[in-house]
Amino acid sequence: MLEIIRKKLKEIVEEQNITDGEVVVTAKALTPEEAIGNPEHDDYPLLKGRERLMEAKFRDFRGVAFSDMFGNFRSTLSEILSMELKNNFRRAIFVATANAVLRELNLIERTIHCRNEDLTLCAGKLYDFIKENFGSPKIFLCGLQPRFAEELTSHFETKITDMDKNNFGRKFSGVEVASPDKAGEYIKWCDLIFATGSTFVNNTARKLIESRKKIVFYGVTGASPCFLLKLRRYCPCGK
Repeated sequence: MLEIIRKKLKEIVEEQNITDGEVVVTAKALTPEEAIGNPEHDDYPLLKGRERLMEAKFRDFRGVAFSDMFGNFRSTLSEILSMELKNNFRRAIFVATANAVLRELNLIERTIHCRNEDLTLCAGKLYDFIKENFGSPKIFLCGLQPRFAEELTSHFETKITDMDKNNFGRKFSGVEVASPDKAGEYIKWCDLIFATGSTFVNNTARKLIESRKKIVFYGVTGASPCFLLKLRRYCPCGK
C-alpha cells in the first residue's frame, strides 16, 4: 500500500519539478502541548506518552503523522521519496512529508492536528457524519480515540481495537477495547470500518482496505494517503 502511495507521490512531485536535491525536509517529534494544546480530557494517546506527532516541514508548509517511534530527522525530499520504509519511524517521516508536500501544492488540506476544545468539537460532529453518509451501520473503530469511542458506542453497534495494551478491557458504553487480534473478526462483523490514519504508519491499513468494507480513515495522518488512494477521510477540525 505504501509503495502505491510512494509511486503516486513521486509522479506528482516530478510533474511539479520539486525533486531537486537541494529541497530539504526537516522532521521533529512535537511535544503533546505543541501537538494538541491543553484539551479538557487527559486520556488521549499523545498525553499518555505512547505516541507522538512527527511533524515534517517542506518549504513553509507542515504535515504530521502519528507514530510510536519518533525523533528528529533531516534529509532531502528526493532521499525521503526513495528511502526504505522499514519501521514506524521511517514510515511516519514519509507520511508526514507527503502531507507537507501535497499541502504546499494545495492538493490537500487539514494536515495539522486540531487543538484544545476542537478535539471535543470534532467528536461532536461524528454522529451526524455517520448518520448522513452511512445510516445506522455496525462500526469497527480501529484505533482508540476516546471521544470517538464515547460517541460511536452511544449511538451505534460498535466494536473497538487498539494497539496499546494498556487500553485493553477499557469500556465505553459497555463496549470493551480489544487487542488487534480481534481485528479480523470485527472486519467480518462490521458494515463500516472507522480507522485511524496511523494505520498507514504502522503498516496495517492494507488489510483494512482490501477487506472491501466501507471505510473511513480519521485524523491528520491519513491526509495524503487518502487523497492518493481516493479514500474517504474524517477530519473536520484539522488545520
